[in-house]
Amino acid sequence: MSEKLKLIIELVPSSSWNQNLRSLLKPQMWERLKKEVYKKYDYKCSICRAGGKLHAHEVWDYDNKKYVQKLADIIALCSKCHAVKHIGLAGIHASEGKISYENLIKHFMKVNNCDRDVFEKHQAEAFKKFEVRSHFEWQIDLTEYQNGLK
Repeated sequence: MSEKLKLIIELVPSSSWNQNLRSLLKPQMWERLKKEVYKKYDYKCSICRAGGKLHAHEVWDYDNKKYVQKLADIIALCSKCHAVKHIGLAGIHASEGKISYENLIKHFMKVNNCDRDVFEKHQAEAFKKFEVRSHFEWQIDLTEYQNGLK
């Protein structure tokens, strides 16, 4: 189903939580990388094309046999698309009153031109994949960024 969707949920396995490129790069390199990513996408969200404040989002490829999580790309996302990508964390933020979960669902449906049923099926699939992947310890492959690591 996710092949037809422009905006998909991407939950990283629990063994990889808090292991992002930003925390591993020297701050000045992360800032430079973010600026390059934003420029590449013409300072707009790569998914919904919204302008404004952007986030640099890491896109991962998963080898489900060797349990290697390789950084495939970094894309520019608006805050809503970024929150949908990390909907598990967004749910925590919503429970703390920091964001509206319902607004994220509406954003998903608008971007994908779909109904709530499609969202709920996609979300269930994403959480099922997360559960399966979280049973394993994942190796993180940042080969491309080796020179900038702390």
